[in-house]
Amino acid sequence: MGSFSIWHWIVVLVVVVLIFGAGKLPNVMGDVAKGIKSFKRNLNDENADDTKHVTDDGHAKEPPRRDQT
Repeated sequence: MGSFSIWHWIVVLVVVVLIFGAGKLPNVMGDVAKGIKSFKRNLNDENADDTKHVTDDGHAKEPPRRDQT
């Protein structure tokens, strides 16, 4: 029950093609890829910011608080 067979993926693919059409599918997949790349880049930037907040004695200081909206 938790795994998908090849038939599940074929049905999903057919439904996606029916919804978006064969012509728009490359554009949709390109947009999804751009979103994933942007998410990964922002995640890496967030991790890089966290490593900058280490003092000279090796202890991490508290990062600056962000204003909540």
